[in-house]
Amino acid sequence: MSTYIFSSESVGEGHPDKVADTISDAILDACLTIDPKSRVACETFVKSNVVVVGGEITIPSLQDKRKGTTKPLDEVLNIGKVIRDAVRGIGYINNDDVFHADTLFINNYLTAQSPDIAQGVDAAAAEGKKHKEQGAGDQGIMFGYACDETPELMPAPIMFAHRLGRELTRIRKAGKVAKWLRPDAKSQVSVEYVNDKPTRIVNVVISTQHAADVEHAEIEKFCIEQVIKKVLPKEMLTKDTEYLINPTGKFVVGGPQGDSGLTGRKIIVDTYGGTGRHGGGAFSGKDPSKVDRSAAYMGRWVAKNVVAAGLASRCEVQFAYAIGHPLPVSVHVDTFGTGTKPDADILAGILKVFSFKPADIVKQLNLLRPIYSKSTNYGHFGKDDADLTWEATDKAAALKKAVG
Repeated sequence: MSTYIFSSESVGEGHPDKVADTISDAILDACLTIDPKSRVACETFVKSNVVVVGGEITIPSLQDKRKGTTKPLDEVLNIGKVIRDAVRGIGYINNDDVFHADTLFINNYLTAQSPDIAQGVDAAAAEGKKHKEQGAGDQGIMFGYACDETPELMPAPIMFAHRLGRELTRIRKAGKVAKWLRPDAKSQVSVEYVNDKPTRIVNVVISTQHAADVEHAEIEKFCIEQVIKKVLPKEMLTKDTEYLINPTGKFVVGGPQGDSGLTGRKIIVDTYGGTGRHGGGAFSGKDPSKVDRSAAYMGRWVAKNVVAAGLASRCEVQFAYAIGHPLPVSVHVDTFGTGTKPDADILAGILKVFSFKPADIVKQLNLLRPIYSKSTNYGHFGKDDADLTWEATDKAAALKKAVG
């Protein structure tokens, strides 16, 4: 019998890094609303009462190629308003917030996309380019993962940690109880596995920012009784489960006042909580021509359909790209010995059903839409939302038939 404990963490949308991700994806969605073919790579830095945005944005509909002119971005998009609305949506609107939606200082360093990168990505001929197809926006490796541990076909520890974060946010934004809750929060769940199956929750950690006038005992009781025991599986909580609530004893100073935040620093929270491997590329603030994002979504779609088809109880897909090249340079499948067919047969079926060309990924998943703010918080995977097309299991039957 094999026994081990595996832990995963999640963070709330008021965590400094998630504030940065939220702003980056809000700007991306605003650009895609103006033009679905927008090219966006937006990074955000937050600290104290300052927001800094930088990166590259090109909106084709603002260009007049006949005249050789481009309408300034700020004529069609108020970046400052997008940022303040995003921060307001998180909930940084309290009088005790140093980082406050209405009083932020904003520094904007967004410029146009490099023409050298653009020619590799564009579906057009160019000097030194060996084809006319849309190529990958960068080189890199991407992974997709799925397993049968939860109804969402996600690993249990990360899904449980996300549930805690979502519930804290729901309660805080409802504003009816626990009015001392503030936006910054983290959660962590440790799960015991026996023979690779989750059996019980060993430990739960919640750290939540709070107003200064609430006692630790009240926070502890509330988090255990009204959050943990409400959203985690009762059969997995035992008399031995340990609860650690605000273990430092005090969490008044939080968010960007307490810590700096940067886009792309929560890539494990965004994916599989450390269970599946990660290629290293972040998601937020990137349009779908960037395979860091779109191909990772593709990998999740493929892996989830493998598991949904009953071809394996665990599946990881890895593929890699070269910048400007229209085909992946490799595709690999690993079912960790759980496959009902050999991995080589499953891979052959995958290649029959799915296309991994960057342009086809965008088309298959209908990615040229302002949907990305829905993905930013509590994981990009495992959500029940029709707009997040990579969560669909619509190819399971075709895949099962293709594998034979």
